[in-house]
Amino acid sequence: MSCFGGRVSQDLYQNCCNANVLCEFNGDLSSVVTEPIYVQKVYDAVLFNLQGMKTVQNQCFTPRIPQGHRVKRVIDIRCRRSFNPDNVEDPSNLKLDVDTTISGATFLRNGAGDEITVVGADGNFSEKLLFADTSSCDDKCMGTPVFGTQNISITGNVIIEIDLLLCDSCNNESVFTICTDVNIADKDHPLVLTNFFEICMPSAIDTAFLPRFTEFCNSACEARLATNNYGRDLCIGPDGNVTGNLIIAICVTCEKKIVVPVQICVLSTGFAQAAVQQNAICTTFPTLFPNQIKPCDTIENCGEICEDEDSDVCGCDDRCDPCNTCDPCEGSSQRGRRPQPRR
Repeated sequence: MSCFGGRVSQDLYQNCCNANVLCEFNGDLSSVVTEPIYVQKVYDAVLFNLQGMKTVQNQCFTPRIPQGHRVKRVIDIRCRRSFNPDNVEDPSNLKLDVDTTISGATFLRNGAGDEITVVGADGNFSEKLLFADTSSCDDKCMGTPVFGTQNISITGNVIIEIDLLLCDSCNNESVFTICTDVNIADKDHPLVLTNFFEICMPSAIDTAFLPRFTEFCNSACEARLATNNYGRDLCIGPDGNVTGNLIIAICVTCEKKIVVPVQICVLSTGFAQAAVQQNAICTTFPTLFPNQIKPCDTIENCGEICEDEDSDVCGCDDRCDPCNTCDPCEGSSQRGRRPQPRR
């Protein structure tokens, strides 16, 4: 068993971890309070599933099959996106370039003719400001439809891995993995997927903010042998080189959203607090977030005391009385003591 910073791992050599539980609820509804939050509300959203196909013939795999072995069967075929974390501009990275045009509304532009983008929930400038004439739907208290066309250009590579069951001259079986890097499309000739959509835009005639349009996509890939027969689709040369015929599917999920900034009230059990991981040397440490202000912390409620008058802990948080103008312990056995923080 290994232990680091108060977090225990069941296996010293395991490669996975568990996240910290930052929020807990003991079931006591008296600890639930209302909190105002300034966020973005999703007014409408549409979701799409698209797929593109890529066929390859005589694709070379590495490494070579050892001499004296033959392929008995294919155990598994896996496909994953190519990604270079050291260079996000690497042309071999599988990329989705989304180009969306709309009718029935317009994207706001600046004096140079560039579309105005604002920071979205992902922390990037991924949202565009929308403007439309909603007068025909304002009287009905309904949204205005916006129509759009989406073109997704796919470029980059995928990595294919095939697990083969090999058998030697003594009929001893072993699993052997071969892999290859397959180019789906390059920048000059991308694989393009197109679809159309309709989304609803709210009226913003009396609001301080215009609606915002945002979109995001994710891709996955699947691969199979062209005819699902390894005897026909895999060719093994005398030197052990393997070539194959494959069908690769690029599976894409896209979502379009209309969002508007709002201020809402939510129920909360308090601020989240991560467990401290330290070897304590300092006696005090600074806080990262402001303290949560409660109604009972105000001066007007500072006369509240704990139920047990003989308790050493008074019923008032000393934050509400920084100048010690009130003393909820006055008249009790703890006369003269400053109010202590409520536990």
